[in-house]
Amino acid sequence: MPLFQAVVLALVQALTEFLPVSSTAHLILFPWLLHWQDPGEAFDVALHAGTLVAVLLYFWKDWLTLTLCGFGMKYPSNAPAQEVDQHKRLFWYMVIGTIPGAILGKLFDKQIEEHLRLPGIIGVSLIVVALIMWWADSKARLDRSIEQSDMGDAVTIGTAQALALWPGVSRSGITITAGLFRRFTREAATRFSFLLSAPLIAGAVVSKLPALIKLHKAGVLDLPLSTLAISVAVSGIAGFFVIAFFLRYLKTNTLKVFIVYRLLLGIIVLLLAFHQASPR
Repeated sequence: MPLFQAVVLALVQALTEFLPVSSTAHLILFPWLLHWQDPGEAFDVALHAGTLVAVLLYFWKDWLTLTLCGFGMKYPSNAPAQEVDQHKRLFWYMVIGTIPGAILGKLFDKQIEEHLRLPGIIGVSLIVVALIMWWADSKARLDRSIEQSDMGDAVTIGTAQALALWPGVSRSGITITAGLFRRFTREAATRFSFLLSAPLIAGAVVSKLPALIKLHKAGVLDLPLSTLAISVAVSGIAGFFVIAFFLRYLKTNTLKVFIVYRLLLGIIVLLLAFHQASPR
């Protein structure tokens, strides 16, 4: 794969991993529409490693606090007991919320990879989730903060995250939507979604890394290590700024622009898929 294509796809991954428009869909659709060669699983691992770095760097203070409090420490040392307890609960909510996606990923990742990465399926998914997102975003009562999260939020949003294995759904899109249905503010739902994404993305990268190393040692890896490294860096740096932008954007804006984008993209993809499938 040429370096230019790798950088373009790295930017696509960074933008679409955190915006509610489906990174999987875009990484499948871009090569399909531009007639580029499929970069393969190794490249997918590299891009997800980049966005993992982005989310860990952006939320490192949150994760440090949550992890230390989650394991019974008092952090910061001058924090009120109520705040420490709140952080402890949120940490374990994140753990619980990761379980559905981890189980479904382990059971069905291969089947999804082989049978569902099709433009027609992606087009339908983009449209259906856009309509659900519109319904959630139009709810009048979005008044809960992330500090008010509970076990029901963890189970609901975690289950929604598991559905993002289906191409075109969007992990951030479906988890933010679930958060809105749980009456979180848009910013709180997004923050919960991004925090929850870190363990699942990390698990996906770690699970696929041994196979990537084997391919490299066997000399069958089609991508130079320099291209993979640049892709990780571009995806990570761009992803960091996308997170910052999106959280700031949702303080004063709705999800309408992303809903419209998903609807239009879904319709275009379905039309193109139908045109290509039609007999000449």
